[in-house]
Amino acid sequence: CLLNYHFVWIPKRRKKVLVGDIAHRLQEIIATVCTENRWKIIAMEIMPDHVHLFLNVRVIDAPADIMRKIKGRASHHLRQEFPE
Repeated sequence: CLLNYHFVWIPKRRKKVLVGDIAHRLQEIIATVCTENRWKIIAMEIMPDHVHLFLNVRVIDAPADIMRKIKGRASHHLRQEFPE
C-alpha cells in the first residue's frame, strides 16, 4: 500500500532558529525516528523558520502519531543540546 504524507511545521512564533548545527541535528533526529518506525523519507527540507517533510508510511500509522513521535523526540533532544 502506498500512503504518503506531507508535513509542514514551524518553531514557536516562527523564529528563525533552524540553522547551522541545530538544523543538522534536527535532520539526524528525524532520520533516526523514521528508521526506527520503518517510515521512508521521500523529501525533507529544513528552512530557518519551518520544516517540510514528505514521508511514505504504513496504513496503520496515524498522522498525529507520526508527528507526536518526531516532534516529541526532536524537541526533547534539541532543548537539551541547545539551551539557547
